[in-house]
Amino acid sequence: MDTPDPVRVVTRVGPDRTAVSVDRTVEVTATDGLLRSVKVSSPAGQLPGDLSPDGSSWTASERLEPGTTYTVRSVAERSDGKVKRSSSRFSTVDLTLDQQTYPSVAPLAGETVGVGMPVIVSFDVAVTDKASIEKHLKVTSTPRQKGAWHWMSDYEVHWRPATYWKAGTDVTVDADVNSVPAGRGVYGQESRQVSFHVGDAVISKVNAQTHQMQTFINGTLARTTPITTGKPGFTTRSGVKVIIEKFRTKRMNSETVGIAAGSAEAYDIDDVEYAMRVTYSGEFLHAAPWSVGSQGYANVSHGCTGMSTADAAWIYNISKRGDVVEYTGTDRPMTLDNGYGDWNLPFAAYAEGSALD
Repeated sequence: MDTPDPVRVVTRVGPDRTAVSVDRTVEVTATDGLLRSVKVSSPAGQLPGDLSPDGSSWTASERLEPGTTYTVRSVAERSDGKVKRSSSRFSTVDLTLDQQTYPSVAPLAGETVGVGMPVIVSFDVAVTDKASIEKHLKVTSTPRQKGAWHWMSDYEVHWRPATYWKAGTDVTVDADVNSVPAGRGVYGQESRQVSFHVGDAVISKVNAQTHQMQTFINGTLARTTPITTGKPGFTTRSGVKVIIEKFRTKRMNSETVGIAAGSAEAYDIDDVEYAMRVTYSGEFLHAAPWSVGSQGYANVSHGCTGMSTADAAWIYNISKRGDVVEYTGTDRPMTLDNGYGDWNLPFAAYAEGSALD
């Protein structure tokens, strides 16, 4: 009577079991028998995985951690019912912090934002293999909305819908980049999942020629506000801007926008009220009680949108990060990267900023 061949169990992690790459997918296979169970464990816990329906293999469902020793324990059964237990070890290559890139995600978990808020994933170490990372980035929403990723730099990628978010949308961002190659020997450091909510559609329309701002809430005109924008030499940018951050009071110093102290245009105001930033270069909506006489009639600011204290308080109190402010009436264009400028490209052109075909 023939004796069944002994079960042969193999753990596939690459040629060097002492310096396994963290992006390897661990696979355990059996020949001349069936796998009944596989456990791959480390001091940090157990690596999840799945047995194939036919019992011939087990495949990990997550990637590996750097500088970690894993123990593989398997139970396999021969054709005659006898059981073989196997144990083996392997270790992953250790990575420095310079070889790992951490993803920060905006909006924040649980945040309620405006309809113009892009998804922003920022990395602390440069991503040069953008396609590899982008394949592991996903945005899902209820209701579902078409959108695209656009790489702003090696350190930052944005996602926006084809049109403004629908008010009331719930969004989840999955940055499943842990141990994913990011190029030049760098790997994703950690996976992140962040969910946020899109609130009411608050969209303001600023016309620098008529010196008026109309604010619409969910499509209904809620208020028309007399304003002033940038005077000659300090022209306010036209285009779509998005509120980046809010300050109940904000010190505004002309040196931060390139106006020298002591010059004719210099200013330094400690407590500008109800300030809402819309560009990185220093444009805000804010209370400007010193220019009330010009509001609705003339442009006298250094580029910001000024209004009365009462009007500024009103819009400040209804506004949130991600609300839209659309500017018209000047010949100075808003740019893609000066704040959340994502809406200043047609969607087709924006989608060309993806690293994927």
